[in-house]
Amino acid sequence: MSISAVSGSTTTTTTSSSSSSSSTTSLASNYEMFMTLLLKQLEVQDPTDPVDTTEYTSQLVQYASLEQQVANGDKLDSLISAVNDLGYGSTGIGYLGRTVEASGDTTALQDGSASWEYDLDDDASSVTLTVTDENGKTVYTTTGETGEGTHSFSWDGTGSNGTSYSSGAYTLTVTATDSAKASVGVDTRIKGTVTSVDNSSGSTVLNIGDVAIEVDDVLTVS
Repeated sequence: MSISAVSGSTTTTTTSSSSSSSSTTSLASNYEMFMTLLLKQLEVQDPTDPVDTTEYTSQLVQYASLEQQVANGDKLDSLISAVNDLGYGSTGIGYLGRTVEASGDTTALQDGSASWEYDLDDDASSVTLTVTDENGKTVYTTTGETGEGTHSFSWDGTGSNGTSYSSGAYTLTVTATDSAKASVGVDTRIKGTVTSVDNSSGSTVLNIGDVAIEVDDVLTVS
């Protein structure tokens, strides 16, 4: 799924809304000026030679038309806002129940499993995988694969001391060193099933259990 396409759509909608708002403001300004000129005309007209009825009626028709344009501009702004909100919602709904892979190191323990992937920039002689809970407490430690490239790791919720942990947010820290004890570069990603979507902030946020991720951080969907 192309995340850039979502961003582009949002930018276009925002630009259109701003343009409409500017047009409405301009119409409202012209509307007020029109009224001022019309009243001034009635005030200074020659009582012996008043404004022609036909001309006055024509001006009133123009006045009503301008007023309608202002009202339509306001309605258009409301419509654009509603379409914008619908666009965000539609984007998020497509992720519900799907398994996503996203940038990050914190994911949820779902149905007795929490999953990550990590990339090693080079071969390592030692790799340590450490899982911590929401409070930063270490709950599980093990060794990982040491070859350069991508590796998968799943944790079943059982701590190193045999304790069974319930659902929640857990963070994976990968520490890798080479034969000279120098650090090897590591990049981590999370995997999980989207359980809900939140658009209240104006942007789409996907919830994987107790973990919230921005839709822009999603890398793959399956």
